[in-house]
Amino acid sequence: MSLDVKVWSAATCMLWGFAVLPGCSTAPAVVEPPPPKVTVQHPEVRELVDYDEYNGWMAAKETVEVRARVRGHIMEIGFEDGQYVKGGQMLFQLDPTSFEAELARAKEQKKIYEAQLDRDIKEENRQKALLPSGASTKSDVEKAEADRKALQAQVESAAQEIIRKEVELSYTTVKAPISGRISRAYLTVGNLVNAGGSDPLLTTIVSVDPMQVYFDIDERALQRYMASNPNRSDKDGAGQPKKVTVKEQQRPFLFGLETDTGYPHQALMDFAENKVDSTTGTIQVRGEVANPEGRFIAGSRVRIRVPVSAPYQARLVPGMAVLTDQEKRYLLVVDKTNKNTVVRRDVQLGRLLDDGMRVILGDGVSPDDFVIVLGLQRARVNYPVEPLDAEARPASAPQAGAGAEKTSK
Repeated sequence: MSLDVKVWSAATCMLWGFAVLPGCSTAPAVVEPPPPKVTVQHPEVRELVDYDEYNGWMAAKETVEVRARVRGHIMEIGFEDGQYVKGGQMLFQLDPTSFEAELARAKEQKKIYEAQLDRDIKEENRQKALLPSGASTKSDVEKAEADRKALQAQVESAAQEIIRKEVELSYTTVKAPISGRISRAYLTVGNLVNAGGSDPLLTTIVSVDPMQVYFDIDERALQRYMASNPNRSDKDGAGQPKKVTVKEQQRPFLFGLETDTGYPHQALMDFAENKVDSTTGTIQVRGEVANPEGRFIAGSRVRIRVPVSAPYQARLVPGMAVLTDQEKRYLLVVDKTNKNTVVRRDVQLGRLLDDGMRVILGDGVSPDDFVIVLGLQRARVNYPVEPLDAEARPASAPQAGAGAEKTSK
C-alpha cells in the first residue's frame, strides 16, 4: 500500500471517530437580556376649569389733566413729583395780586351803588309823600321809582361781579380735583401760565383704587359668556323678555402681571362696549379690581383667563409621555397582569397645563394604569419591561387612597 493511501485511511478513521464520540463538541447556551428599566406613574386626577386666555392692560378709573383757569405766574408748587395727593390739596399757587385788587374794586363799586340806592329810595318816598298835596306829580313819583329800581339792579349786578371776582381769585390756587398719584410738574416756579385757548398742561393725576382691566374678545365669546352667566335671565317675573342689566353682564375672571407666576388676581367683568369693531370683529370689555396697596399701575400689561366651564374631573399625564404616530397620539402603558408587557393606548388630548401636564380626554387611560414617562426609547410594544417609580423603586399596584384628587385653579 502506498504512503498516500495510508495517510488518507488514517484521516478517515479519525473523522469517523470524532463523529461518533458523544460530548466532544457542545453549542453555547443562549442568555436572554433582562427587561429594560422604565419609569412609570399613574395618571393624576384633578378638578379643572376650562379658560379662554387674552392679553390686556390696566387703566386708571379716573384720569385728570390739571390746567389753570386764570392767567398768572407760578409762585409755589405744593407737591413732589410722583407722590400720592388727596382731592382738594393745593398743587400750584399763582400770583393772586391782580385778582385781589379786582375783587377790592368790585366791592367798592358795590358800596357806591348801595349809597346811590339809599338816596333814590329816600327820593322816591319823598315824592310819594308830596303827591297828595300837589307838590309832586305822578310822573315825578314814577321817575323816582324807576331810578330806585335801576340802582337796585346795579347793586345786584355788583354783587354778582364780586362773586365772579372771588371765583377767579380762588382759581389762582390750583387744587387736586381727585385723589391719586400725580405726575411731575410740567411748569416750575416763575413760569407764566397763560389760561385760555392755549393753556398749558401743568400735570396729570390718575386714581389708584380701584383699577380697571381692559381687553378685547371676539363677539362669539361675549355671547357665550353672557349665555353661561348664572346671574342672567332672559325672562322677567311675568315670563316676558327683559333687557340685560349691568349685573347680568358681570363675570369674574383671573389675571396676572408680567412678573406674576400664574394668574393670582381676580377681577369682575362689569362693562362691554355697545358695538363690535367691524374691522377686527372684536369688542372691548372691562373689569374692575381693588388696589388698596397701589400695586397695580395704569398702563401695565396683563395676562387674562376667563373661565368658560364648570369644574370637572380630568385625568392628566406628563406631556413628555405622549407619543405621536402619524395623526394619532398614544401612550405606552405597562400591563401588570401580563408580565409587565408594554401595550399601546391611543388617546385624545386636551389642553396643556402650565406645569407641563396634559389633559387626556375620553377613556384612553384609567387612574390605575402605569404610564411610561421615562425610558420610552427602550420600551417596545408587546415586550416586557421593568417598571420603576420616580424614586427608582419597583412600581406596585396602587394602594387604598392612592391617586387622590387634586384641585387646579
